[in-house]
Amino acid sequence: MASAFAAKMGFNSLLRKQSRTFSVRICTMESDLEFSCEVKWKGKDLFDMVCRALGLRETWFFGLQYNIKDTVAWLKMEKKVLDQEVPKEEPITLHFLAKFYPENAEEELVQDITQHLFFLQVKKNILEEEIHCPPEASVLLASYAVHAKYGDYDPSVHKPGFLAEEELLPKRVINLYQMTAEMWEERITACYAEHRGRTRDEAEMEYLKIAQDLDMYGVNYFLIRNKKGTDLLLGVDALGLHIYEQDNRLTPKCSFPWNEIRNISYSDKEFTIKPLDKKTNVFKFNSSRLRVNKLILQLCIGNHDLFMRRRRIDSLEVQQMKAQAREERARKQVERQRLQREKQLREEAERARDELQRQLIQLQDEAHMANDALLRSEQTADLLAEKAQIAEEEAKLLAQKAAEAETEMQRIKVTAIRGQEERRLMEQKMLEAEMLALKMAEESDRRAKEAEHLKQDLQEAREAERRAKHKLLEITSKAVYMSPGLPPDCMPRDLSFSRENLSFDFKDTDMKRLSMEIEKEKVEYMEKSKHLQEQLNELKTEIESLKLKERETPLDIIHNHNTEQGTSKHSNFKKLTLQSTKTRVAFFEEL
Repeated sequence: MASAFAAKMGFNSLLRKQSRTFSVRICTMESDLEFSCEVKWKGKDLFDMVCRALGLRETWFFGLQYNIKDTVAWLKMEKKVLDQEVPKEEPITLHFLAKFYPENAEEELVQDITQHLFFLQVKKNILEEEIHCPPEASVLLASYAVHAKYGDYDPSVHKPGFLAEEELLPKRVINLYQMTAEMWEERITACYAEHRGRTRDEAEMEYLKIAQDLDMYGVNYFLIRNKKGTDLLLGVDALGLHIYEQDNRLTPKCSFPWNEIRNISYSDKEFTIKPLDKKTNVFKFNSSRLRVNKLILQLCIGNHDLFMRRRRIDSLEVQQMKAQAREERARKQVERQRLQREKQLREEAERARDELQRQLIQLQDEAHMANDALLRSEQTADLLAEKAQIAEEEAKLLAQKAAEAETEMQRIKVTAIRGQEERRLMEQKMLEAEMLALKMAEESDRRAKEAEHLKQDLQEAREAERRAKHKLLEITSKAVYMSPGLPPDCMPRDLSFSRENLSFDFKDTDMKRLSMEIEKEKVEYMEKSKHLQEQLNELKTEIESLKLKERETPLDIIHNHNTEQGTSKHSNFKKLTLQSTKTRVAFFEEL
């Protein structure tokens, strides 16, 4: 079996030599890249090609990692790729990852691509629990990750359930609380809504600024033993070397900053660190494998070089990169302010348009009401006119009857001479006729008065009709005057919007103002840190009552204890380094 495998490897090697090229797959945090490499290429040749493909200039943070047996290794830059212990099957798979971490991401990371790659890697490490993160910080980090992906929060777009398919919190945090996915989303969204106005780059940087204060951020752990044979953990990071107990990766028992270390070497499985103070005993420990010692040495040398580099004046290349980054950020800031002002004007114009439409609808309603009133007035006027005509005809008829009665009375008087009895009867009839005439006259007067009253009502109705028509004319003319669809020259002067209002002239004063704003941001840094701590405490208070204490991991318990004691990653490191190197070496040997 072994001979067959060796024969296969030899055959592959022969094919490579004949073709003079080999293929490599580079896995980044976002995508996979494939390259065709020459057999003579060294690790640096391949690494430089990958950096050029990514547009990355801050190359000193990164490396090409591959798996070897039960550990990992980094591709050596000065050695041929095929002469190293990389996987022998093509395409050779390598992972482009951050090998060294900055002390302060905001100050050291210049390029946006560098920042983005760190953001993706740190987020992956937190979600996979390679970096322990407390629940309240997990929620806040998740909100910045959402902002980096979706931009500003918009309730009309980002409706409940839009995070259902997103992996935002470590499973440990989710299992620690009696909370549904909807409850987690609600809290993440509440924080997300507060980040309005930030760009993707700013959201990613805020993520890194919070993450870099986590105890396990940027630390590579290795199992070691001291002289007494006690199993311990060695932590290597940007600040120095840290010694941990096996079950506590959060709080180191002692630390050695890089500025106190003079030399690092190893022989077989024994690792030796010589302090700067020559009178102090060397710091020795053993690891289980030679390959692990090589990895520890690489990380120590690289982190030490970067530690010293940060404390020197930046190289011309870095100065140039930082200047370009400042100019680019200034340009983006000016552009963002311009877009913000345009957006504000557009929103004001939309509000004015909505107000005009509201007024138009109101005027249209008033016009409908006036039309209805006019119609009712016309109907009332017609009815009154008809009643007046009827009353007038009745009055004429009564007058005619009264005249006939008067004629009849005269005729009766003429014939009254026909006899006493006849005269008496005639007098009685005449009296009755007079009474009837009187009644008819009174009824005629009453009808005449009623007709006069109806004429007055008719005049009033016609006057109301005239006023209603006049009101309708005013409303109609006003509606046309306020209509958004009319030409611009028909619009009111105080509500017209010209293109001149949407143009801006950015001069040197904009850059000066931008510089002043940047200085102001520096002054407000402490206030922001205080706000961040208050935000974390508020989140912790909100979800504390739903915690299941029995599900806490040992690291959760240690973190809570450190929080109660008021100790942090940096305060603990400072406290440990205040001890003398000799005391720390002795303490390590006695562990």
